[in-house]
Amino acid sequence: MPYRAPKRLLDAAVAGTLLFLASPVVVAVGVATAVDMVVSRPDRGPFFYRERRISRGRGFDLLKFRTLRRDVLVQIEAAGGHARLYEADPANLTWAGRRVLKPCYLDELPQLVNVLRGEISLVGPRPWPPEMVERQVAAGQDYRTHVVAGLTGPAQVTKGGDRLYQDLDLEYVRLSRTLGSWALLRYDLEILARTVRVMARGEGLSF
Repeated sequence: MPYRAPKRLLDAAVAGTLLFLASPVVVAVGVATAVDMVVSRPDRGPFFYRERRISRGRGFDLLKFRTLRRDVLVQIEAAGGHARLYEADPANLTWAGRRVLKPCYLDELPQLVNVLRGEISLVGPRPWPPEMVERQVAAGQDYRTHVVAGLTGPAQVTKGGDRLYQDLDLEYVRLSRTLGSWALLRYDLEILARTVRVMARGEGLSF
């Protein structure tokens, strides 16, 4: 599926602007994380966490601020698991991850760099790890091998509904194929606005 020019322009403009505006926040996160690592030995480790994901059938490293303790990262590497499963337990998080990063979704901020690189879009199905994509393809759904993944999408902002996340992803894929470029751009803007409202209400995005 082509990565349409208006959508790409929106991605670059919004991601670049947000990174510029958030630069003081990035500095504050860096200071909080550095202090945490000085005070707590188990919290020491890299500032960033990279995890292999799939977008349009291609592998890339999804960037995040690290929220997990060093020993938990060792467990993930040994078990071949994924960070999000471990992040659900507050006991696995660093102090900075628990108190600063996770409550405000600041750990996701580096993914704007992935958007600027064109690896993902602002709106689309969430990028899944290769093993999960392989299982989904084996079950007969291969849309993640054809569309650009996104930071957010209809599946992430739908609250209280009874539709499956996959159905919402498939609906977005259908609209991506049938809407005109500018109509798709307007729809993406609607999803971004809904994302901001969900985050502002503290409801949490669905991943």
